[in-house]
Amino acid sequence: MRCLKSPVTLLRTAVALLFTTAFLCRCATIGSPTGGPKDSLPPVIINLTPDNFSTNRPLTGHERILIEFDEYVQIKDQQKEFFTSPAMKKKPLITLKGKGIVVQLRDTLEPNTTYALNFGGSIRDNNENNPLNAMRYVFSTGPEVDSMIVSGYTADSYKADSVSKSFIWFFAADSVEQVIDHDSTLFKYKPDAIARAENNGIFIAQNLKPIPYRVYAIQDKNDNQMYEPGSDQVGFLGEVVNPAEQPDFAIWYDSLRLYPSAEPQLYFRMFTDRAFRRQVLQESKRPLQHKAELFFSAERPEILSLKFDSIPSDSVLIEPVTQGRDTLNLWFNISPEALPDTIKGEMIYLKHDTANILRPDTAQLKLAWRKIETKEEEKERERLERERKKAEAAGEEFVEPKKPSPFGHSIPTSGDINPERHLTVDFDYPLTKIDSANIRLVRTWEDGTSEDCPLHFVQDTFCMRRYELRSDWQTGAKYTLTIPEGALENVAREKNDSIEASYTVYDPDKYAVLMLTVQSSDPESSYIIQQLDAGGKLQQEKSNVRPGTVQMNYVPVGEIQIRVVEDKNHNGKWDTGNVVEMRQPERTELYADDEGETLFATKANWEIELTIDMDKLFAPMTMQSLQQMLDERELRRLEREAEKRRKEGRKQNDDDHNHTSGGFGGMGGGMGGMMDMTGGMFNR
Repeated sequence: MRCLKSPVTLLRTAVALLFTTAFLCRCATIGSPTGGPKDSLPPVIINLTPDNFSTNRPLTGHERILIEFDEYVQIKDQQKEFFTSPAMKKKPLITLKGKGIVVQLRDTLEPNTTYALNFGGSIRDNNENNPLNAMRYVFSTGPEVDSMIVSGYTADSYKADSVSKSFIWFFAADSVEQVIDHDSTLFKYKPDAIARAENNGIFIAQNLKPIPYRVYAIQDKNDNQMYEPGSDQVGFLGEVVNPAEQPDFAIWYDSLRLYPSAEPQLYFRMFTDRAFRRQVLQESKRPLQHKAELFFSAERPEILSLKFDSIPSDSVLIEPVTQGRDTLNLWFNISPEALPDTIKGEMIYLKHDTANILRPDTAQLKLAWRKIETKEEEKERERLERERKKAEAAGEEFVEPKKPSPFGHSIPTSGDINPERHLTVDFDYPLTKIDSANIRLVRTWEDGTSEDCPLHFVQDTFCMRRYELRSDWQTGAKYTLTIPEGALENVAREKNDSIEASYTVYDPDKYAVLMLTVQSSDPESSYIIQQLDAGGKLQQEKSNVRPGTVQMNYVPVGEIQIRVVEDKNHNGKWDTGNVVEMRQPERTELYADDEGETLFATKANWEIELTIDMDKLFAPMTMQSLQQMLDERELRRLEREAEKRRKEGRKQNDDDHNHTSGGFGGMGGGMGGMMDMTGGMFNR
C-alpha cells in the first residue's frame, strides 16, 4: 500500500496503527459465559480527552490527558516501554484513574511540533495481563499533524540477526551540521522524531515531515535516551532519508506477535562502537608475590619505559590480559627470596592531557605485597607444630611430610583430542623451564605396540601462560603423557609434581566433513567462514579464505549454520564500525541454500557439499531482498516450530498452520492474505 500521498489515507493508517490491537482483537468477540475460556484480549480504548490527533495544543505542556478503557488496567514496565517523540526533558507522569489512565505533561513544548506518546506494551488489562501493544497518542502544537511514515529493520551486524527494541532517531538534516568526514550528530543534537523497533527488529516510524533526515538506530541499554559508545549498539545510514521519496511499502497486523509490522524500507547493521576514553593509569596493585597488575582507562597504552629499583628489566615479563591490552600483568622472573615486600619503580607512558593529546608522563609505582595466611594454612601449621612437639617429647625425630607443589596448571589427565587443534593447556604463572628431553608421549596401537612421539610446547602469541601441546595425533591409538616431577618450572620457582595423562583422538567416523566451494568474481577477496551450532554458538572457523575449496573436519553431529564474514581489510578477523568516522562494520551473513534454509543436518561419517556464491551472499541489500530474507527466515522458524510440536504430540489444525506459515510471523510472505485481512481496517 502507498502511505505517502493521500493525507486521508495517512491519517487512517496512523489511526489504524494506534488502535490495531484493540480493533482486531475485539472484532470477533461476543462475550464469554462465566467459567468460560481464559480472557486473552487486550483492553479497548473507549474515550480520549482531548481527542487523538488534535492540533494547536498549548505550549505550557502541563495538560492532563485522560484515556479510558472498557476494563480496569495496569501499567507495567513504564520505564522501558513508554517514550515520547520527540523526547521531553521531563517524562510525562502516568497514573491510574478508574478504568483509565491520566497522563500529566510536565514539560514546556516546542511550537509547531507533532508529539507522540508511545506506550509500547505498558498498558495491560488488570486480570490477565494482556498488553495493548503499539498504543500511541498523537497531538500537535501547530495547525497540523505531521503524517509521513517510513519502515525499517535493525540487525546485529555480526550475528546477522534482528535487534529488538532499538530506538530510531531522526534528525532534520537542515538543523544539523553537514556531515563530510566526521559525524558528531549523536553527540551534539537531540532527535526531532523517535521510533522504536519491535521484538522482530521491524520499526514503523510515524508522524514525520516530508523533509530529509539523518537517521540512526540506538539500542539504549540504560533507557536514558542517550547514546553511550562502547555500551549501546548503534547503526547509521550513510545518506539522508526523505520519507516522501521512499518506495511504497505494506503494513499489516502481525497476528502472532500482536503488533503492527511492515515491509522494511531502511536497513541498519548495528554494532558496538569503541568509546573514546582518556588514557591514564587508573590503578596498580600486586595481588601475588610474583605478579603485579596495571589497569589503564583506554585500550593499547603505549609504554615508553618501565624499570624497577631492585629487579633487572629483563626479569620483568609483560603479559596483556585483555584484547585491547588495557590491563597488563607484570611477572617478576626472580627467586622469592630476592623479591622485596615493596617493589618501587617508575613507568613512562603516553597519557592524555587536558586537551586530549597524548604526551609522555611518568607514573611512580609502589607495589606492596605480604603473605596473608589463610585459615586452612593456619590450621595446618598449628597441626604440624603439635605433631613436632609430640615427636620431640617422645624423643623422636620429626620429619615434616612433603607438601603438594603449588605449581598450577590445567593439563587434563584424560580426554579426546581434536588433532587439528591439539591439546591446549594453561599455567598459573609463566614458565621459565620446560625439560622436553624428560617429557614423554607414548603412542600405543590396538595390537599393543608402542612408540615414542615427538611433543612440542608452542606458546600462544597472546597469552604467555598458554601452550599448545602439538604432536602427530593418529586416530585409533591411545596416548600416554608423562611429565616427571620438576620438568616444568615457573617464574615463582615452583616446580610441578609428576603428571600422568591418557588421551584418545577424535574418530573422524563419528563426525561429519563440510566441503565448501567458495565462488567470487574477485579472486583477491578474503572471507572468514564460521561453523555454528543450531543456537548460533561458534564451533570452528577458517580465516583468510579465498575462492576455491574449503574443507572443515570434525563437524559435530546435529544441525549447523554457516556464517561468513566479508574480510575487507584481510586481517583475519571481523572489524566493527565507527559512527564518528562513518565507517560501517564488516558485513556478515548467514549462508542459506536455494530453498532459503540456513540450518543443515549433519550425520556421522557424512560429507556435506555446499557451494557459497559470495557475489550473491554479499549482494547489495535492497528492500525486496531484505524482505525475502526475513520471509524465508521466518518460514523456516515456523516450520521448525511446527515440527517440534508434532514431535511433542501436539495437534495443530490445518487452518492455523496455513495462517501462521505465510511469512515473517505474518511479516511478508503470504502478503496477499495478510493485506486482505488488514486492508479493510486501514481503509475504514
